[in-house]
Amino acid sequence: MATIANSVAHPTLISNLHNRWHPDIPAVATVKPGQVFNVECVDWTGAQIGNNDTSDDIRDVDLTSVHNLSGPIAVEGAEPGDCLVVDILDVRPFDKMPWGYTGIFELENGGGLFAREFQSRAAKAIWDFKGVYATSRHIPGVRFAGVSHPGLIGTAPSAELLATWNKREGALIEAHANSVPPVAYGPLAPGAYVGQDLPDDVRAKIYREGARTIPGREHGGNCDIKNLSRGSRCYFPVFVKGANLSVGDLHFSQGDLSFCGAIEMAGIVTFSTSIIKGGVEKFAMKQPIFLPSPVDPQYSAKLIFQGISVDYHGDGTQYNMDATVAYKQAALNAIAYLMKIGYTREQAYLLLSAAPVESHIGAIVDSPNACVTLGLPLGIFEHDILPKDEGLKKLEFGQCAVRSDGVL
Repeated sequence: MATIANSVAHPTLISNLHNRWHPDIPAVATVKPGQVFNVECVDWTGAQIGNNDTSDDIRDVDLTSVHNLSGPIAVEGAEPGDCLVVDILDVRPFDKMPWGYTGIFELENGGGLFAREFQSRAAKAIWDFKGVYATSRHIPGVRFAGVSHPGLIGTAPSAELLATWNKREGALIEAHANSVPPVAYGPLAPGAYVGQDLPDDVRAKIYREGARTIPGREHGGNCDIKNLSRGSRCYFPVFVKGANLSVGDLHFSQGDLSFCGAIEMAGIVTFSTSIIKGGVEKFAMKQPIFLPSPVDPQYSAKLIFQGISVDYHGDGTQYNMDATVAYKQAALNAIAYLMKIGYTREQAYLLLSAAPVESHIGAIVDSPNACVTLGLPLGIFEHDILPKDEGLKKLEFGQCAVRSDGVL
C-alpha cells in the first residue's frame, strides 16, 4: 500500500535526463556489448503527478517538458547501419515508490483517443503495487497482474533523419493548424531540457531543432508495446556513432491500443546490449523489430467487444475500412457495458487503458467495414460481469479522482 512515507520520488541523477530527440545530445555513459547495467527513470512527466485524490495535477500538467528520458547511453563499437540488440532483463518500480497512476488528460492539454467525443476533463486513478499485482482505491473491484515495460525506448536520430521528421510532421501540422488536440507537436524550445553542461550554442540548437518524444518513429521511441517486459529483445537501427540509447515512460501495466496512457510509474530497467554489424541492410530494417517477452499474465477467459468502421456511437457515418473508427467503437461498447455494471465512464476509460486488455484487428479485407475486437479479461474482476438473462447487476464503485472543482 502506498503511504506518505513511501511516496517520495526516488532520487535520480538529473544529469541523465533529456526530453527531446537530437543527435547532438551527448551520451552520459558508455557501456560495452554484453555488459549488464541499470537505468533509473522518473515517470514520463518528471514527477508532476502525485499520489492524491484529485486530478488537478493532470489538468495542470506541463506537457512541453515531456517525455523525461534517461540517457543517452552509448554502446561501444556501434556505428550507423548497425543493429543494436537490446535485451530487457528486468523492469521494476522503485522500492520506495510502490504506486503509479493512469490519467485522462484535458481536451486542450494532452487529449486522448476520445478527447473530442468526451470533451475530456482531467481524471485519474492511483494504483498500488503488491508484487506483480495492481489495485486501485479509485477503481474498486479489480486486481490484475502487470507486465512492466518501458513505453518509450529508442536510439538517437542522425541529423538527416531528424530533418526528415521535422519536415514531414511540420507539413502535417500546417495542414491542420486549428486541430484540437493538435495532430502533431513540432520542435518547441520552451520546456526543452538536457541535463548536462553544454555550450550555449549547442543547447540552443538542440532546443530549437529537437524532435518531441510524443510519437514513435523509425528509431523506436514512444511505441507503447505492452509485452516488451523482462525477457524481451529489441533490434534497433543505429543512426549515430554509439547508437545513443534512451529510455523512459515506464509502465507497470497497459492494455493493447491504450487510449489514455497506462499505469505510469518511476523505476529501474536492467539491460544488456550487443551489436550486429551491418544489421540495417541484413534485415532490411526501416524500423525496429521486437521479440516480446515469454512472460505474460494468463487471463484466458475474455469478454470480447466488437467494433466496425461505422460511427454508431456518434452520427452513424459509414467509413471505408477505417480500423481506428472500428477500434473506437469496440472501446465505446466496452465502456457502455462497464457503466451498466456500475463503473463511471471515467473509471471504465481508465481501466481499459491500464488493465491487460487484448485488442486485435479481425478483418481489413471486407469492404467497407474493418473489424476490431477488444478482449476484457474476466479474471481481473472480483465479481461476475458476464451477461445474464435478468441483465447486469449494478454495483456502487464510487468515482475516480476528479478535479477539485468537480468538472467532468
